[in-house]
Amino acid sequence: MPLVYVALGGAAGAVTRYVVDGWVADRAGGAFPWGTLAINLSGSLVLGLLFALAIEHDLLPSTIRPPLMIGFLGAYTTFSTLMLESWRLLEDGAVGLALANIVGSSVLGLAAVSAGLLLGRALA
Repeated sequence: MPLVYVALGGAAGAVTRYVVDGWVADRAGGAFPWGTLAINLSGSLVLGLLFALAIEHDLLPSTIRPPLMIGFLGAYTTFSTLMLESWRLLEDGAVGLALANIVGSSVLGLAAVSAGLLLGRALA
């Protein structure tokens, strides 16, 4: 049964990713993949928060950790998409945008994880 819950979490994460990416892309426009950046940052924030609450403070039941952290967030955040979009920017000759995408996602992703951990630790 745990695999079913992880699969359901993954389905919810994939749908959420699709909706968020479309919503952000419609509003931001341009060549830069703002939707993926927003997804990676928000996913990093939530994963940091859940890690602090679940692992460091044992506040989330172990039965809901895999569906949330592996299923939902695993499908929601997409490092592989980040890399593909960066490669496509490089192929299009947009080296600056590709580097901004990789560095921005990495640096801001670390900051988002840190913020999530801080928030989770403060709430516990």
